Amino acid sequence: MKIAIIGASAGIGSETVRLALQRGHTVKALSRNNAPLAEHQSLTKINGTALSVADLKTVIADTDVVIVTVGTKVKKGTKLFSELAKALVVAISETAYKGNVLIVSGFGTGDSAGYLNLFMRLIIRFFLKDQYKDKTLMEKIISESKLNWEFIKPGMLTNGPLDTSYKVITELYQGIKVNKISRASVADYLVNEAEAPRHLLDHVLLSS
Repeated sequence: MKIAIIGASAGIGSETVRLALQRGHTVKALSRNNAPLAEHQSLTKINGTALSVADLKTVIADTDVVIVTVGTKVKKGTKLFSELAKALVVAISETAYKGNVLIVSGFGTGDSAGYLNLFMRLIIRFFLKDQYKDKTLMEKIISESKLNWEFIKPGMLTNGPLDTSYKVITELYQGIKVNKISRASVADYLVNEAEAPRHLLDHVLLSS
């Protein structure tokens, strides 16, 4: 399988690149700086930005599935996620790409905001409010497009090892618990879903 990974050089992105290559897939990786990624005969590194339609078209071309793992350390006033969504919709429409698009968002966006525990509500309100507001707008833009989308919403991320016993939650309900989960475990879900999609046009929560 040919997989495009946008936001590939760190965090969930780099874990997804590593795991996809380990499983024998061909990967095209888009990031501002792909130097941290180890060289591999099945890896094509594309230095660029997820906000550029041209760069997105380059990484998407001739792939079977697109995985978006873009993040930012900017907490105030960011428009990264909504601008990425707009660029991605244009790039995919102009390339006539028909594959699936798996996008990492976060638990606490959209309808899931009402199911956060008190601790996470405070964290988002005081530190991540703008990021989550913009991620919610990203989800709206993508979900109203013609893309074959899926949003993946993990709990708080850790650098722990892969644990394949993580929970995949597809329904919101009172008392729901979405615990910490390792970036490696999120990557495992992404590659599994790329290989055999089960939750397209849905919002999926991931928890340890």
